[in-house]
Amino acid sequence: MKKQIRGALCLGIVCSVLGLTQIQAKAQEEYKILSGIYVEDMSLEGKTAKEAKAMIEEYVDGLSSKVITLTALDGNSVEITPSEAGLSWSNQEIINEAAQIGQKGNVVQRYKAVKDLQHENKVYKLEFDVDKDLVAQILAERCSQYNLEARDATLSRVDGRFIVNPGQTGQVVDEEASIQQLYDFLNNEWNRDNASLALVVKVDEPRGTEEELGKVKDVLGTFTTSFSTSGSSRSANVRNGCELINGATLYPGDEFSTYEAVAPFSQDNGYYMAGSYLNGQVVDSLGGGICQVSTTLYNAVLLSELEVTERHNHSMIVTYVDPSADAAIAESSGKDFRFVNNTEAPIYIEGVTTDDKHITFTIYGMETRPGTRAVRYESEVISKTYPDTEIIYPDASRPIGAVSVQSAHIGYSANLWKVVTENGVEVSREKINSSSYKVTPRTATVGVLTADPNAYNEIMAAIGTNSIDHVKNVAAALAAAAAPPAEGVPVQPPAEGVPAQPQAGETQQPPAEAVPAPEPVQEPAA
Repeated sequence: MKKQIRGALCLGIVCSVLGLTQIQAKAQEEYKILSGIYVEDMSLEGKTAKEAKAMIEEYVDGLSSKVITLTALDGNSVEITPSEAGLSWSNQEIINEAAQIGQKGNVVQRYKAVKDLQHENKVYKLEFDVDKDLVAQILAERCSQYNLEARDATLSRVDGRFIVNPGQTGQVVDEEASIQQLYDFLNNEWNRDNASLALVVKVDEPRGTEEELGKVKDVLGTFTTSFSTSGSSRSANVRNGCELINGATLYPGDEFSTYEAVAPFSQDNGYYMAGSYLNGQVVDSLGGGICQVSTTLYNAVLLSELEVTERHNHSMIVTYVDPSADAAIAESSGKDFRFVNNTEAPIYIEGVTTDDKHITFTIYGMETRPGTRAVRYESEVISKTYPDTEIIYPDASRPIGAVSVQSAHIGYSANLWKVVTENGVEVSREKINSSSYKVTPRTATVGVLTADPNAYNEIMAAIGTNSIDHVKNVAAALAAAAAPPAEGVPVQPPAEGVPAQPQAGETQQPPAEAVPAPEPVQEPAA
């Protein structure tokens, strides 16, 4: 019985303490702030903490619509509101602190706090914060347009001589410093009204002096390929890509992206429709042939012994360089050819094309390699895979007799080796890359559109033989039979075993067994 009484007493004490705490907390919430307490010029007298906080929040919300004019370069300005900068009230704890003045401590302490307020007001200062990400976005999107970007000094080559083109000093908004300046302004200088603020501008010095660029005088590497078998559109693409790269100046440590230099692949940028590789087929695309440009540059870079940071082989073999010596670029698959100037001086890239359809890239710089040292590259074919079938696609949208043939491609596996010699003696051999190229069969697309059911059955039976040459003969005969004869000219079917002449839309090809080398067409450029 005594234990039960003691337990009840303990429980009563605990409940009393909890109740007292809740009463005190409730009383604290309902404290009326004493006279003489301010937040800036706003008196908090007679308000509870909750009421005071609501008043200040309303005041801060009103500040959010003020206009702050950010002044950038040359008097250009951008107007923003504090709300756009993510203005927030950051020292909200001052309200609870203000509510407790004169309410804490013993009688003497509380009396002293009241007398102190009668002698001197207690004034709290609002502190603000901004969203740095939002401010950075404003500076990047709305203020950076007024930046004067630095332009490095560059080289150009005229009549075999280098000319230094002076650079330009830049002036740009210092984003990090400007964000801090806006923060300091809002907290220390802002009069809570519309205002102006000059952004921090930094000087961006260009790279390159005449002395530094004067070091560029030696040929580090040069390489040439031929595009003599290319048609007019592909030739134009090769010339255009070469011109877009010609004249590039790279400082030590700079990385060069071939894709960025020659893109976009559009008519406005000088490109035409020409053959390119796509999914094991040759298709027309804007910029077809551009990979011969990147491949030629790749070999010049290798001979210059610059650092290659990205290189891809083609999906199928090309003919203008040895296996593993190619470098494909393609927007659709994200392929690029990149390299870094790893020398101690600037380099200059010269690209030229000739009337007899040759493209050459020469890389100039400061030669530091000993004259007794020489470098060459050897292609090693590991394996070849020959196509053992033919594929024929009937096309009901094309008239009977129309045949388009694409050559077969041998599959290759190959390595590229870098061989270094000193005084003609080999001192090192290093594998640079390994490449694999798809094997693709000879294919044909055959028109089967006809109103003659017998002709249709005949061409479909020919397609069923899986012999492209047989299909070509049958298609030619059917097309000739369907065509009206010229006046006075008898119609003669082709003699058995004698190939008919190619019809409109047909690409004449040698027999599949020969597995002819592919035309020099490229990875898709767009």
